[in-house]
Amino acid sequence: MAFAMGKYQHIFKKIQDAHTILEPIVHRTRLDHSSTFSRITEGNVYLKLENLQKTGSFKVRGAAYAMSQLTDKEKAAGVIAASAGNHAQGVAYAATRMGIKSTIVMPIFSPIAKIHATRGYGADVVLHGTAFDDALAHAKETSEKTGATFIHPFNDTDIIAGQGTIGLEILEELPDVDIIAIPVGGGGISTGIAIAVKEQKPEVEIYGVEANTAASMHASLEADKLVKVTGMDTVCDGIAVKTVGDIPFKIAKDLFTDSVTVEELQVTRTLFYLLERAKIIVEPAGCVALAAFQHSVIKIKGKNAVAVLSGGNIDMSFMARVVEKELFRLGRSVRLKGVILDRVGTLNKVIELVAESGVSIIQIEQDRSDPDILPNKTECEMILEVPDESAVKKLLKSLEEHGFSFQVFED
Repeated sequence: MAFAMGKYQHIFKKIQDAHTILEPIVHRTRLDHSSTFSRITEGNVYLKLENLQKTGSFKVRGAAYAMSQLTDKEKAAGVIAASAGNHAQGVAYAATRMGIKSTIVMPIFSPIAKIHATRGYGADVVLHGTAFDDALAHAKETSEKTGATFIHPFNDTDIIAGQGTIGLEILEELPDVDIIAIPVGGGGISTGIAIAVKEQKPEVEIYGVEANTAASMHASLEADKLVKVTGMDTVCDGIAVKTVGDIPFKIAKDLFTDSVTVEELQVTRTLFYLLERAKIIVEPAGCVALAAFQHSVIKIKGKNAVAVLSGGNIDMSFMARVVEKELFRLGRSVRLKGVILDRVGTLNKVIELVAESGVSIIQIEQDRSDPDILPNKTECEMILEVPDESAVKKLLKSLEEHGFSFQVFED
């Protein structure tokens, strides 16, 4: 897409101003080179670790800068915001630090961890609607009724400028960057970084990345107009926005090299790989950019490429499910089923054979209720942790040699 040098100079100046104002408020997060993802992609992959930012995401940058620009009268009236979680925490943290009363409207299905964290940062939390857009409308209505200053999560030049400070930090540490991939929700962080980088190095390629089931920016750019998407069936709740902001949309049209989407399973597999190999915890929305690299949606062979990991506020129970499913997919957890005699000592023998094989039992159950199984028998199901496929084959052979017929069961 075409780039007009200087077109966004006014926002670039705000970004430079924000860089100074935010220095004592936010972390300057690491730009971490990843040998693991570099090997996978054949590029030089760097991770901008905004998951380690205060409040667990980049959102505190835009929120803090936007509130620094309020008048004393606006600060006295308090602020209100709508968010699925990360903007909520950013506004709550910055408001409390500045002595400003804050109210946050969140969708009722927001992750519990994000709701508790937002309250913990000092905000009053109101749960309303099933999607971000519902919460947004309610927050705007409340702002008009109460006089509280509305802090938009993305469709505001001060918010965009605050997020754009990430781009300045990337260029300072990696001046020869070729590609930057950024998660896109409403478009604030991606377009802020795009301005910060493009105003200094127009040749750098900027990619916006969305979950394919919630790709409002991608759809809008393809249609050359704002498009509202429906469904929003995605694990990436942090970027599940039905319509991007009109300000970010215009900027993206000018500055994005391309807008791409990733599949849900690509996201969760990248999340798992980050956790296991890099020891980095990232929420699904926060790792879509890296997923685009890992799964070759964006090809970066031989390039210096930065993936912005925008947030780490993941629900622990969800992360546990991701890990469990990936272990099964990779064959490191397996489920065996077989029918054995319902007799004292039979199950003990099965367990003994499993132990001798060097395989660990995670869970074991017997089911006597199946009407298709004879009354003197029971179905035995085991979930096992195994080192590799050969260990499973060895165990099945041992069980068979002792008269037990088990099979690997896949859901």
